[in-house]
Amino acid sequence: MEASLYLMNPWWENKEFNPGISREKYLKELVDGLNKKDIVFITGLRRVGKTMLLKQIIHELLKRVEPKKILYLTLDFITFKDKSIHELIEEFRKIHAHKIDDKLYLFLDEVTQIPYFEKELKNLYDLENVKIYASSSSASLLKSKNNYLVGRSKIVEILPLDFNEFLLFSGIKIAKSNGHLLDKEFEEYLMIGGMPEYVLTRDIGYIKNTVEQIIYKDIIAVHDIKDKDSVEKLFILLCERIGKRFTYSKLARVLSISVDSVRRYVGYFIDTFLFYSIERHAKSLNERIASPKKVYISDIGIRNVFVGFKDKGALFENLTFLKIKNRDPHYFFENEKEIDFIVDKTAIEVKFKQNIDEEELEFFNNSKFKVKLLVKEFKDLEKLDTLV
Repeated sequence: MEASLYLMNPWWENKEFNPGISREKYLKELVDGLNKKDIVFITGLRRVGKTMLLKQIIHELLKRVEPKKILYLTLDFITFKDKSIHELIEEFRKIHAHKIDDKLYLFLDEVTQIPYFEKELKNLYDLENVKIYASSSSASLLKSKNNYLVGRSKIVEILPLDFNEFLLFSGIKIAKSNGHLLDKEFEEYLMIGGMPEYVLTRDIGYIKNTVEQIIYKDIIAVHDIKDKDSVEKLFILLCERIGKRFTYSKLARVLSISVDSVRRYVGYFIDTFLFYSIERHAKSLNERIASPKKVYISDIGIRNVFVGFKDKGALFENLTFLKIKNRDPHYFFENEKEIDFIVDKTAIEVKFKQNIDEEELEFFNNSKFKVKLLVKEFKDLEKLDTLV
């Protein structure tokens, strides 16, 4: 075990390690929280860059604290099978002769691999002088176990690269005087998406393997699903329907399975951060629940690999959704007309490089919402940063 711990923590021997390309939009917030007591859960889609962010935090932390006060653990590592978090930390203390009141920094990758992780983290939080960062690719496990950690934790979800990050990872620098060249790069971004390793390598096999891992390891295996074919087909159907309204009953008819099965499978896709769904803007809870949902994917590059690079309007709408995802968006539908997103009192209509026709424009302008935003190109996405 000691050899494995040294292998995972090269800074103990002053060895260099590669923290990757910094994602400053997340890193600053995460590093600023180093002196706070709360447990920070870093969540998001498999292979979206959670592990690299943990290592980037460590890279920053090494400027401030002694290397041997930092422990990084990959908790799905075979050597650690049947070991509790406490047992691994005890081994860490023994190796470096840490006292019980020494301030330690713990980075626990894929923490939900450990049974009863939530009780272990609660005990560490309550009884020891530690700062904990933990990652997980399972939203459902974090939700179901969070009662133990109420008031002790915060969750930061990591999304695929946005356009500015895509340019950074692609090594593209465009001067303001050549701003017109950004349109071409944005078209590339619409096709490739924002999975960090895929942006760096353009290896389609990497994307296919990632989705295979999610479907077979995180969904089918975890939930002991026998009907693998329906899960695979549902994934493709959802890819084809991004930005469109859907009902569980319609999908059930297409797949010839029960509505309950479709509802569960969609829930599993959402729990793995692969897809998101939003509800209709309505006055009553019953109306919201009964109305069709709209579906979006976490990364448009994944969608393009499996169903082809088409319908740029839907892809751009998906990017708009990701920009406002944390603001509880809904869609508006009335008299057979739709407004793409409602955020609080703001209506947002997405028309990628298109003019809105007169009838739609009249409906949009006469809607009851206080603020109205028309999003037509990537520069318009910046308007969404001003939403309160």
